[in-house]
Amino acid sequence: MYEIKTAEPKVVWKSDCILGEGTLWVKEHNSIYFVDIKKKKIHILNVKNKKRKVIKVDKQIGFIAHIKKNIFILGLEREIRIVNLKSKKIIKSIVIEEDLVNNRINDGKTDPKGRLWFGTMDNPERLIKNGSLYCLDKDLIIHKVDTRYFITNGPAFLNDNNFYHTDSRRKIIYKIRVNKDLKIVKKEVFIKLNSKNGSPDGMTLDINDNLWVATFGGAKLLVFNKNRKLIHTVKFPAKNITNCTFGGIKNKEIFVTTAKKSINKLELRKYLFSGSLFCVKTNVRGQTQKKFILSNAKKRLILRKNSNKTS
Repeated sequence: MYEIKTAEPKVVWKSDCILGEGTLWVKEHNSIYFVDIKKKKIHILNVKNKKRKVIKVDKQIGFIAHIKKNIFILGLEREIRIVNLKSKKIIKSIVIEEDLVNNRINDGKTDPKGRLWFGTMDNPERLIKNGSLYCLDKDLIIHKVDTRYFITNGPAFLNDNNFYHTDSRRKIIYKIRVNKDLKIVKKEVFIKLNSKNGSPDGMTLDINDNLWVATFGGAKLLVFNKNRKLIHTVKFPAKNITNCTFGGIKNKEIFVTTAKKSINKLELRKYLFSGSLFCVKTNVRGQTQKKFILSNAKKRLILRKNSNKTS
């Protein structure tokens, strides 16, 4: 059996995030991207030259996904926005859930087909199931796939039709299968965490289909194999572990965001690096996160709007 080995987590940016999230590795930029939802900031760390950049946005931001060059998709409250991060030009805006004014977009990732999956949640975090799971396809059409979540998190993709998705408040990670029309054909509980492990948050997969789970309140990453067995644990000097993705050298480093949210002063003294970005070196290669793939027609439209300085 292949044994997972990890080094001690290393702080690579004391970013002081209230709610760090949305990890994204962009290989051609040599950079890890992540967000602070509550501070409305995108953080960019070039791991090769160590340069850092922070971009302020006008809304709470749940995730960031890459299209090409400097063009990205942002999940902003109740808006999907395509933007050139270098010029700050807004290329396309798609509004969702206009009737749910207290909702916001939370986590989001692309699947092996290059489609973007993201979830929503009640921003005040009340005990109401207003969260839904969506998929944005190559033609920029949004499909509602699932409903009645408290706090959506994940997702992590086994293949085109099978993935993991979380309701953090329920402490449940679901395994979901959809058909070609994005209709759920099977949904089952994969893992339910106990209280000592906190709540499952963001997730990612390695090339052996082991699921790496960030635990909010649990101060650790938990690694489960496809048979639901816990096979590895990475402990952190931060209480709220929020999101993770593979990247770096040979895709064998895992970047991990954390949060200061919901931590009191006593806990902050114990978990000194809460709110920081960590890097953990491993002996296993992670799955590569796809770019968002547009249809040819939409690609031409987006590129034209990006180059048109007057639009």
